[in-house]
Amino acid sequence: MDAGGATFLRVNLCQARRFPRATIPESYRSARNKVLGWSQTPRYRQSMMTLRKSNERGHADHGWLDSYHTFSFAGYYDPGHMGFRSLRVINDDKVAPGAGFGTHPHRDMEIITYVLSGALEHKDSMGNGRIIKPGEVQYMAAGTGVQHSEFNPSEKDPVHLLQIWIMPDRKGAKPNYAEKSVANAKTGRLNLVTSKTGRDGSIAINQDAELHVAKLQPGDAVAHELRPGRHAWVHVAEGELTANGQRLTDGDAVAISDEKQIALKASKDSQVLLFDLN
Repeated sequence: MDAGGATFLRVNLCQARRFPRATIPESYRSARNKVLGWSQTPRYRQSMMTLRKSNERGHADHGWLDSYHTFSFAGYYDPGHMGFRSLRVINDDKVAPGAGFGTHPHRDMEIITYVLSGALEHKDSMGNGRIIKPGEVQYMAAGTGVQHSEFNPSEKDPVHLLQIWIMPDRKGAKPNYAEKSVANAKTGRLNLVTSKTGRDGSIAINQDAELHVAKLQPGDAVAHELRPGRHAWVHVAEGELTANGQRLTDGDAVAISDEKQIALKASKDSQVLLFDLN
């Protein structure tokens, strides 16, 4: 979910359902899918575990949109936080009732949206249109180019979501769309949401990147084996837990390399995203 500052126009509910095309100025439209040059910075190379605290993230509050940026994005730039492996963006967004993003373009990016609370109405140039609810994951391969709109259709409730961008393993892929729900998934286990091959019912994406989502209750413990040469990013969407002994709370994350296993244990009701990256 992009944060365009005050240049975005707040739209009311009836406008959202018409998905207006003119809510994003051309100056931002042309730059919005620009990926700043980045590499595996020393900040993420020198230790096996590197903590990314929630209160150290970039923050932009535009009234209708309150957004926290794990990595450099839009007006927030930190050369030490340009991404991790193929993971480029994690935006923690809250969108006010009746507000949202008009039709705008993407290209050459794997875009994953996970709704935590509320509802998000989506419409795209591939002909897809749907309201995404809590526990549902939406995937869009931008590839050669797509346009889409995203709005909060509620008249009273905000929508809270994570928008994730992953760099594709090639440019010019065919645009694609898919969904997967973990709303009714069992607690106390990691649920595979995306993978390169689409194994075990996951969504196949254009990158060797796995996304696992877990809902944990106090005392729940889960483990994930990390193969040689793989790296992990653990992001706590809600709650409190430890990752290999490191305490994490809402919005915290940790980069993990050169470990054989990732052990998660919850002390509160929690939702956690685990990325297994090449």
